[in-house]
Amino acid sequence: MYIGIDIGTSSVKSLLIDDAQRIIGSASEALAVSRPQPGWSEQDPEAWIAATFATLDALAAAHPAAMAAVTGIGLSGQMHGATVLGADDRPLRPAILWNDGRSAAECAAMEANEPRLRAIAGNVAAPGFTAPKLLWLAAHEPDVFAAMRTVLLPKDYVRLHLTGEKVSEMSDAAGTLWLDVAGRRWSDDLLAATGMTRDQMPRLVEGTELSGRLRPELSRRFGIDGSPVVAGGGGDNAASAVGMGTVTPGSAFVSLGTSGVLFVSNASYSPNTDGGVHAFCHAVPGTWHQMGVILSATDSLNWLAGLLKTPAADLTAALGDSVSGPSPVTFLPYLSGERTPHNDAAARGAFLGLGHEADAKLMTQAVLEGVGFAFRDCLRVLADAGTTVTRASAIGGGSRSKLWLQIMADILDLPLDVPQDGDFGGAFGAARLGLIAATGADFTSVATPPPTAFVTEPDAGRARAYADRYARYRALYPAIKEALN
Repeated sequence: MYIGIDIGTSSVKSLLIDDAQRIIGSASEALAVSRPQPGWSEQDPEAWIAATFATLDALAAAHPAAMAAVTGIGLSGQMHGATVLGADDRPLRPAILWNDGRSAAECAAMEANEPRLRAIAGNVAAPGFTAPKLLWLAAHEPDVFAAMRTVLLPKDYVRLHLTGEKVSEMSDAAGTLWLDVAGRRWSDDLLAATGMTRDQMPRLVEGTELSGRLRPELSRRFGIDGSPVVAGGGGDNAASAVGMGTVTPGSAFVSLGTSGVLFVSNASYSPNTDGGVHAFCHAVPGTWHQMGVILSATDSLNWLAGLLKTPAADLTAALGDSVSGPSPVTFLPYLSGERTPHNDAAARGAFLGLGHEADAKLMTQAVLEGVGFAFRDCLRVLADAGTTVTRASAIGGGSRSKLWLQIMADILDLPLDVPQDGDFGGAFGAARLGLIAATGADFTSVATPPPTAFVTEPDAGRARAYADRYARYRALYPAIKEALN
């Protein structure tokens, strides 16, 4: 038996699986986010511990025999959060989360301090990452910065409580801006750019490796015989990729959720910082991954639904099962800025081509297509980095709309594989990593893709029409940016 624990932003989820990777049980506990000032986002690290223990207590109560047989545990978690600990290994302040925007000025300072940052870290300095948050602390909370002895990511603070070990793994560490992503080791130069040293960093392991063992007193509390191994685990997207079986080079998935992710597994380090591509280590050895990220995917449709006071499902249902071609209206989905390819927090959305005939159906289609074009932007800059995607799995709430899937397939000119119903998220991927660490199994034999329910193939005629319309879409951002400035 194996446990996967996912420390998310809104909840902690723990999942129990057996040797055949069947889900035996799950439990979750909600988390609260604090926003003490506009643009800030913080969380109490002790809430992660309380929620994790509560989910494990719930699994122990519901499945005592299965819990007794647990031999491996894996961890997944929200990335980038700065958890600063003092000499007693206790948090000195609330953790500053991935969606906190206070450190924009520090990002510019960090890139100025270390001009090779993008080449080493594989990413542009952005407030979401961990390192700029520490520069902010040095400037605005110097007493905290001076008292800090260790910085941990959220899931790794939970690991400290589970095992007593200060350890991180490659995929999560790659989101700090302190990692030499190609070399899979801490970079002394990047640490120096924030006035820090390796002594303040956790030890690094691969996501499939042993990071420690569950404390004996916790084994007794949760009714587990022995001391299970705790795997390195993975950052949330990398762990989800393990859950989806996206671990071999060239395999990819499209996540059509509140935000959108195009995730591709790579055999080598392949950055494209000019295109806003995230290049990270994967949670499995000798593997990297790239991500294109858009900030408003289903969020764009939900915004339109709120504006029109009509449920999103009703808006898409009104379009039927297919569209004949591109809408005459074009939508830019930059409602909260954009990550890939523009890396522009100030970008804003727009409709172009509105006329008297523009009704709810035309605007809905334009929104679905605008999100598709944003994913095409991601596909384009991944190609610029040398990555070829020939097909992708489709997950997330938006993938439940067959119409949206067809529009996505036509715009991307890619077949999209829709998996059978199941839980393939971070907790499941973490459980798989726990299984690998406990058994020594080859990760490719464990992290296999789920069965496919159906495939959405692109239509050649519509794909050509969307390629023409994409050229217009690409021309709009520079024009809108100039107008807004």
